[in-house]
Amino acid sequence: MKRGMVLGMLVAVGLMSMTVAAFQQGEAPARVVDVEKLKDNLYMMKGGGGNSAVLITANGVIVVDTKNPGWGQPLLDKIKSVTDKPVTTIINTHTHGDHVSGNVEFPGNVEVVTHVNTAANMKNMKTPTGITPAAGAGANIFAAHNGHGLPKRTFTDHLTLGQGNERVELHYFGRGHTNGDAWVVFPALRIAHAGDIFSGKNLPLLDANNGGSGVEIGNTLAKAASGMGNVDGIITGHSTVMTPADLKEYAQFNRDFLAAVQEGKKAGRSPEEIAKGWTLPPKYAGYNIAQPRLLANVQIVYNEVR
Repeated sequence: MKRGMVLGMLVAVGLMSMTVAAFQQGEAPARVVDVEKLKDNLYMMKGGGGNSAVLITANGVIVVDTKNPGWGQPLLDKIKSVTDKPVTTIINTHTHGDHVSGNVEFPGNVEVVTHVNTAANMKNMKTPTGITPAAGAGANIFAAHNGHGLPKRTFTDHLTLGQGNERVELHYFGRGHTNGDAWVVFPALRIAHAGDIFSGKNLPLLDANNGGSGVEIGNTLAKAASGMGNVDGIITGHSTVMTPADLKEYAQFNRDFLAAVQEGKKAGRSPEEIAKGWTLPPKYAGYNIAQPRLLANVQIVYNEVR
């Protein structure tokens, strides 16, 4: 065997041994944030929780959502790879830990902005409906950090940040995923961030513990589709950038789901019977219908309807 081949094999074996040793020693895998440029000065950053949006302005950086615990610094590091400007503002679309926990790793002078209901929810950080906390997870990351990262600025229906081509519009169209889902619109760039009220083409997580509603979500989505202005793309909570047509379709999907549960309850069927008998309409082929979320959503809607 040639000397070069032997050397190559020894290097490969050595690298494999290092990887195995790291695994056996319990070293955490690298926290990688992937970046996708959407428009000049606007980026989507994926990995470690919900999708983050990063807008670079003349005065600094605006970040929408900051991911899971421990992912705030990797997100900051990735932001530094596209700009040397400081982060000045965080906008959280809703209260869930995979969208807000990174707040605690940002500097204390960063302004945090949310809907007023989300601000209240973030003080309590109730476990979302249907979610089992990970082993060892802290009950309230903000309490553990003496309130660092909690919002100091809130809005009820609408709020404008900045001006001109750097203007950011925050809207609230009603309950859905939670009772504080903010829609973040970058008008000059014709892009919006929906957070998890539109996480992708799937059954939504209806978080009744934080005010979510299976009865209202369809209408809320429809209001957003018609009320947030002219946009070409929508950053979803956990999928890719989708279109206004996708959003309108998703609104109708949730309305159709509501109608199916209402019809089943009127016929005297139990939530279990409704879930067992429900099938995905062909026009929504490709939607992700996860179990046990199907039954959980049926139960939530069933409890809401009269």
